[in-house]
Amino acid sequence: MANKFSVLRQQMSPESQARAGVKAQVMLAEMPLNELRKARGLSQKMLADVLHVQQPSIAKMEKRTDMYLSTLRSHIEAMGGQLEVVARFPDGAVRISNFADLGGNAEA
Repeated sequence: MANKFSVLRQQMSPESQARAGVKAQVMLAEMPLNELRKARGLSQKMLADVLHVQQPSIAKMEKRTDMYLSTLRSHIEAMGGQLEVVARFPDGAVRISNFADLGGNAEA
Protein backbone atom coordinates (compact mmCIF):
# COMPACT_ATOMS: atom_id res chain seq x y z
CA MET A 1 0.00 0.00 0.00
CA ALA A 2 1.27 3.47 -0.85
CA ASN A 3 2.15 5.93 1.87
CA LYS A 4 0.45 9.28 2.16
CA PHE A 5 2.65 12.18 1.09
CA SER A 6 2.14 13.88 4.46
CA VAL A 7 3.59 10.81 6.22
CA LEU A 8 6.58 10.70 3.87
CA ARG A 9 7.17 14.44 4.33
CA GLN A 10 7.19 14.05 8.13
CA GLN A 11 9.92 11.43 7.80
CA MET A 12 12.14 13.82 5.81
CA SER A 13 14.85 15.81 7.55
CA PRO A 14 14.15 19.53 8.05
CA GLU A 15 16.83 20.28 5.45
CA SER A 16 15.14 18.01 2.88
CA GLN A 17 11.76 19.57 3.65
CA ALA A 18 13.23 23.03 3.09
CA ARG A 19 14.82 22.00 -0.23
CA ALA A 20 11.55 20.45 -1.38
CA GLY A 21 9.70 23.62 -0.41
CA VAL A 22 12.06 25.77 -2.46
CA LYS A 23 11.71 23.48 -5.48
CA ALA A 24 7.92 23.59 -5.17
CA GLN A 25 7.93 27.41 -5.08
CA VAL A 26 10.12 27.54 -8.20
CA MET A 27 7.73 25.21 -10.01
CA LEU A 28 4.71 27.29 -8.95
CA ALA A 29 6.37 30.54 -10.04
CA GLU A 30 6.47 29.45 -13.70
CA MET A 31 3.89 27.30 -15.46
CA PRO A 32 1.91 27.09 -18.68
CA LEU A 33 -1.63 28.51 -18.80
CA ASN A 34 -3.32 25.09 -18.63
CA GLU A 35 -1.39 24.17 -15.48
CA LEU A 36 -2.14 27.58 -13.96
CA ARG A 37 -5.85 27.08 -14.65
CA LYS A 38 -5.75 23.63 -13.04
CA ALA A 39 -3.79 24.96 -10.04
CA ARG A 40 -6.52 27.58 -9.58
CA GLY A 41 -9.10 24.77 -9.47
CA LEU A 42 -10.82 25.75 -12.72
CA SER A 43 -11.96 23.58 -15.59
CA GLN A 44 -11.84 24.75 -19.21
CA LYS A 45 -15.66 24.87 -19.14
CA MET A 46 -15.72 27.07 -16.05
CA LEU A 47 -13.21 29.49 -17.57
CA ALA A 48 -15.13 29.49 -20.87
CA ASP A 49 -18.31 30.46 -19.03
CA VAL A 50 -16.59 33.41 -17.35
CA LEU A 51 -15.12 34.58 -20.68
CA HIS A 52 -18.39 33.95 -22.58
CA VAL A 53 -16.72 31.64 -25.10
CA GLN A 54 -16.97 27.94 -25.93
CA GLN A 55 -14.76 25.40 -24.13
CA PRO A 56 -12.78 24.52 -27.31
CA SER A 57 -11.67 28.17 -27.47
CA ILE A 58 -10.02 27.79 -24.07
CA ALA A 59 -8.26 24.58 -25.17
CA LYS A 60 -6.99 26.34 -28.29
CA MET A 61 -5.83 29.41 -26.36
CA GLU A 62 -3.91 27.28 -23.86
CA LYS A 63 -1.95 25.65 -26.71
CA ARG A 64 -0.99 28.95 -28.37
CA THR A 65 2.53 30.27 -28.07
CA ASP A 66 1.65 33.74 -29.38
CA MET A 67 -1.36 35.91 -28.51
CA TYR A 68 -2.42 39.49 -27.92
CA LEU A 69 -1.67 40.85 -24.45
CA SER A 70 -5.34 41.76 -24.10
CA THR A 71 -6.31 38.12 -24.70
CA LEU A 72 -3.83 36.91 -22.10
CA ARG A 73 -4.99 39.63 -19.72
CA SER A 74 -8.63 38.54 -20.06
CA HIS A 75 -7.65 34.93 -19.45
CA ILE A 76 -5.65 35.80 -16.31
CA GLU A 77 -8.36 38.11 -14.95
CA ALA A 78 -11.00 35.39 -15.50
CA MET A 79 -8.90 33.22 -13.15
CA GLY A 80 -8.89 36.00 -10.56
CA GLY A 81 -5.42 37.33 -11.31
CA GLN A 82 -3.83 40.47 -12.68
CA LEU A 83 -1.39 40.54 -15.60
CA GLU A 84 1.81 42.56 -15.28
CA VAL A 85 4.39 42.96 -18.03
CA VAL A 86 7.93 43.10 -16.65
CA ALA A 87 11.19 43.53 -18.55
CA ARG A 88 14.16 41.97 -16.77
CA PHE A 89 17.69 43.24 -17.34
CA PRO A 90 21.01 42.28 -15.71
CA ASP A 91 20.83 45.45 -13.60
CA GLY A 92 17.17 45.14 -12.57
CA ALA A 93 13.56 44.73 -13.62
CA VAL A 94 11.13 47.33 -14.97
CA ARG A 95 7.35 46.98 -14.96
CA ILE A 96 5.99 48.18 -18.32
CA SER A 97 3.11 50.47 -17.39
CA ASN A 98 1.49 51.36 -20.73
CA PHE A 99 -0.30 47.97 -20.79
CA ALA A 100 -1.92 48.53 -17.39
CA ASP A 101 -4.86 50.45 -18.83
CA LEU A 102 -5.72 48.13 -21.73
CA GLY A 103 -9.44 48.16 -22.34
CA GLY A 104 -11.51 45.09 -23.06
CA ASN A 105 -11.32 45.68 -26.81
CA ALA A 106 -7.80 47.09 -27.07
CA GLU A 107 -5.18 44.85 -28.63
CA ALA A 108 -1.46 45.08 -27.91
